[in-house]
Amino acid sequence: MRSTRGPLVALIAAVFIVISAPSTVAATCESLSSLAVPHGSVTLAQTVAPGTFTPPSGRAGGPGGQNPFARLGSFCRVAVTLKPGPQSDIKAEVWLPSSGWNGKLQVVGNGGFAGTISYPAMATALAAGYAAASTDTGHTGPSPNTFANDDVLIDFAHRAIHETTVTAKATVKELFGDAPKLAYFNGCSTGGRQAVTAAQRYPDDFDGIVGGAPASHTSTQAFGQIWFSQALADPASALPREKLTMLHEAVLNACDELDGAKDGVLENPLSCKFDPQVLACKQGGDSASCLTPAQVDGVRRIYAGPSNPRTGHHIFAGLERGSELGWNPVPVGYAVDYFKYIVFKDSNWDPKSLNYDSDVERASKGSNLVFDATETDLSRFTKRGGKLIMYQGWAEPGIPPGNLVKYYGQIQQKTSGAQDAVRVFMVPGMGHCGGGNGTSTFDMVAALDAWRDGGKAPQQIKAARVRDGKIDRTRPLCAWPAVAKYKGTGSIDDAANFVCR
Repeated sequence: MRSTRGPLVALIAAVFIVISAPSTVAATCESLSSLAVPHGSVTLAQTVAPGTFTPPSGRAGGPGGQNPFARLGSFCRVAVTLKPGPQSDIKAEVWLPSSGWNGKLQVVGNGGFAGTISYPAMATALAAGYAAASTDTGHTGPSPNTFANDDVLIDFAHRAIHETTVTAKATVKELFGDAPKLAYFNGCSTGGRQAVTAAQRYPDDFDGIVGGAPASHTSTQAFGQIWFSQALADPASALPREKLTMLHEAVLNACDELDGAKDGVLENPLSCKFDPQVLACKQGGDSASCLTPAQVDGVRRIYAGPSNPRTGHHIFAGLERGSELGWNPVPVGYAVDYFKYIVFKDSNWDPKSLNYDSDVERASKGSNLVFDATETDLSRFTKRGGKLIMYQGWAEPGIPPGNLVKYYGQIQQKTSGAQDAVRVFMVPGMGHCGGGNGTSTFDMVAALDAWRDGGKAPQQIKAARVRDGKIDRTRPLCAWPAVAKYKGTGSIDDAANFVCR
């Protein structure tokens, strides 16, 4: 008689394995309302029907196709309040797609002094298949609320993004049964500062990071932002709009073709040696077609950046040639508020009183560095496989792009494996996080994902210029220090006719 013991034992064992194996059945969205959140609690967990989301305060974007939420499929919206400090009040949200999840998490950054959840950026991430998360960084309303107390200040400076990320990972795991296989951060300006802060302070939070125009050298950058406005606000050196246009056109006439193509942008402004003296008025005159001696000096000061008038010590980078159309005599609010509430603790402080000698030392001490993220050794991040992409527009009128080039060089010297883990892409003609006359539409996250998911480090990234909703130019963005060079034939609006060198 044939024994049945072997098959029977195998069957019993199989049944036992099925019964005893950990459950991977996803929870329901609404059940996440009872999710245990470290340092906080869930305040909302609901399924959102396709195309029906409307952000609080009417921040729903433009009508029709311009509404970033109209194209979204169904998703689970989870809102949380986080209190890592006694006076913390961090609002954050996690969005999880009802279908088509790519297995990854993308946390998106903020701009300025934050105070709002970045709903449009969350929509972009969700539409690409990511679980998405964002935070108001611990406050709402006007910028002075950023400085309401020490907890709020620390939350804005760095803690809110970290706490949001920890919570988002736990939320993903609860709903889908698995933690995200990769976690990314994506932000520009303040989001760029948040990006490099995460790499420096919380190297385990993210597998890949995108940081645009990082406002990470706040204590010295603020001097530059006041310096630029003062050069333009001084009645003697002030430049009316027509003279800024004239100056910009003169810069392009001098340097536009250095890359082989006359296309209205400078591929590498550092190679442009344009001197505004060539526009000086003759015999002391003044007209819309020339610059007075004071105006020439003011332009030179903006290109050079702030310095100590007594010692000549250079404080921060200047704005680049080609950025003239974005210059503004009104000081950047971020810089003014930094001095008001951090350095001087005086809401009535006047930017005109800024001293580029004694105040530099004052701003560089202790708690005045709360927003600075200037560490050049990112080895804790890179050694665990982390990848970092930074980018900035060369025509940036607020945060001098030359500083990013300098910072990248410092990272290459100090960070273990930086050649294989860190890339910078400079964007010709682009302003602050977008705009300008360059190819300012691109997908840095897709490049990062392909790289971190086993691909090679990106040497170039496809970019486009979009006008009136249509692409009228494409161009490769090259991994610095390479720049796009025209091959000499074909349309200058076609990326195929350029090579990174």
